[in-house]
Amino acid sequence: MLTLLEVIKRTAEFLEGRGVENARLNAEHLVGQALGLKRMQLYLQFEKPLSDAELERIRPLVRRRGLREPLQHIVGEVEFAGLRLRSDRRALVPRPETEYLTEILLSRLPETLPLRVADLGTGTGAIALALAAARPAWAITASDLSADALALARENAAAIGLAERVNFAAGSWFDALLEGERFDLIVSNPPYLAAREVAAAAPEVREHDPRMALVSDEEGLADLRRLIAGAAARLNSGGLLALETGPEQHGALTEFARAAGWADVESLRDLAGRERYLLLHAAVIPPA
Repeated sequence: MLTLLEVIKRTAEFLEGRGVENARLNAEHLVGQALGLKRMQLYLQFEKPLSDAELERIRPLVRRRGLREPLQHIVGEVEFAGLRLRSDRRALVPRPETEYLTEILLSRLPETLPLRVADLGTGTGAIALALAAARPAWAITASDLSADALALARENAAAIGLAERVNFAAGSWFDALLEGERFDLIVSNPPYLAAREVAAAAPEVREHDPRMALVSDEEGLADLRRLIAGAAARLNSGGLLALETGPEQHGALTEFARAAGWADVESLRDLAGRERYLLLHAAVIPPA
């Protein structure tokens, strides 16, 4: 009989041969999922022989990962800012880059003020729910054009007890918001890839993430430009528009933002040192 450690090693070798990055980590997650064990529990049982029934539970998960289905879809969840969110084909798998954007916002914006926040193109609900969990005083609206994504976001909100904290709205960008509604923060991780970039992406992205959450016209800039052009009319005095972008897009976006009337344009790097985030500060309107 094969021991737990032997199965993990063989699984890692198989996944590595299929081009899966971090094959050992993936193997541990898959075996743990099949056996109902956390990773630390796996380490304490490495010498345990596995039964045929246990091996049969592991094999289909490994086959799916070998076909490059995202690990998050197979285990059914992803960790984001300390929250465990459901993850499936209905929405983009939340990335560490997006999690870092929420950290930036939480570090910069006052904790006690009752800010009004809109997360446009919410997907799984990751940004909206992370902000809601960390800032009980904030009033948060999350929108998405995709009915499937919005359903997933609602499920995540309910599962972690935040359904009453976030208002969900259907529609494309600002069309999802109430007429005349204004916010202190508008945040978005919109589609920002060109079609050719998605065609060259890893199978996990190319074949499993929703295309509408990835691809934007104008070489990936179209939706970012829509957000930049329309946000000022939806922000309160001194409000902030925070965008996740492609690393090569900042020159064109900064030029576009300044032409659109944004005087304060800030570019920030992600943890890998790539220009990833654009923060646009609305002008402070002096009192009459």
